[in-house]
Amino acid sequence: LFFIFGFVTWLNGSLIPFLKLICELNEFQALLVTFAFYIAYTLMALPMSFVLKRTGYKNGMALGLAIMVLGSLLFIPAAKTGHYFVFLTALFVLGSGLTILQTASNPYVVKIGPESSAAMRISIMGLINKAAGVLAPALFTALVLSGMGDYSESYMASLSDAARQAKIDELSNALIGPYVAMAAVLAALVAFVKFSNLPELESEQEEVADDGRSIMSFPQVVLGAVAIFFYVGIEVIAGDTIGLYGQSLGVTNYAALTSYTMVFMVVGYLIGVTCIPRFISQQQALVGSAVAGILCVIGVLTSSTDSTLMADVLWGWSGIATIPDSVTFVALLGLAHALVWPAVWPLALTGLGKHTAQGSALLIMGIAGGALLPLAYGQIAHTTGDTSLGYLVGFICYGYLLYYGLIGHKKRAW
Repeated sequence: LFFIFGFVTWLNGSLIPFLKLICELNEFQALLVTFAFYIAYTLMALPMSFVLKRTGYKNGMALGLAIMVLGSLLFIPAAKTGHYFVFLTALFVLGSGLTILQTASNPYVVKIGPESSAAMRISIMGLINKAAGVLAPALFTALVLSGMGDYSESYMASLSDAARQAKIDELSNALIGPYVAMAAVLAALVAFVKFSNLPELESEQEEVADDGRSIMSFPQVVLGAVAIFFYVGIEVIAGDTIGLYGQSLGVTNYAALTSYTMVFMVVGYLIGVTCIPRFISQQQALVGSAVAGILCVIGVLTSSTDSTLMADVLWGWSGIATIPDSVTFVALLGLAHALVWPAVWPLALTGLGKHTAQGSALLIMGIAGGALLPLAYGQIAHTTGDTSLGYLVGFICYGYLLYYGLIGHKKRAW
């Protein structure tokens, strides 16, 4: 399931510059892809938590996968018509299906074992999730864009109206096959989950007397939801705008750049698996992530857009394509914040008891950061004409995460 989350989610990074071409969009309009996908989490988290109460975890997960099948199939009319709104509708449906899966799976991983090692378990899930994130852009580039020739904005602009429309139609139709295949895989997973022996979590509702408290009276989870908001916002910016940024600098393999961010996130999760709680605590991991993120944002804004020195040193020897230093710092954001999600969940859910399910839904609603903050990035990039300045949003995101790691997660009363 975590592989599916990663694959579907990080396909967006390749889809954004792709739709920017075929629907002829500016940066702000292109980032409505992330808005449509992530706003589903905010709008659907509480309804889906009520669905989970009625269906249980296993049936709820099967239902979530079935909704994602529908979302994948909606890409067929989207590609056939070329209407951006139909693409956004398909992405919203996909996001709605993922919401029920996320609402069930994250507290499940936290509660299935000792609280002190919850971040380590979520890191293992994150490894699987981000491995899919590495694979998705590479597969997208191979399946959709192979044999298409030049598909840069400058080339498209140089074509006659008829030739450009023919190229757009060709690119649009190339989307159909991969999304039909994804629908088939998801349909098979519906049956797999439905008939698996996945155990149910014991409900804590009956074990604890009703104390009359609302979920909003627990500062650690409310402030944690804000932390998730800023984290997912900057995670999506790092993963989904690196292609746009590379495109603006003339990087040839811009459609696959999301994979670079994902590889660094995988490295970060490996650190989490091996070091938490043996060498560092969940709280220390969060503070370290925030500081590293701030340093990387400074790197994006101040380093060279021509030199590839950092990439030459880090992986140039491997034969993998190198990228400018400034783009490398965007990819390194993945390493910087990889441990935020695994650290925030156990810190925020500590002491909630029977309120854990509500707390989980509240944290899932924080995923709205992935809908709103990339739009802020897109607006800054569009109005200034400088794609790198959009990363200024990162200072606010990492600044708040530093506060939550040092102070916010300890609060037990307002």
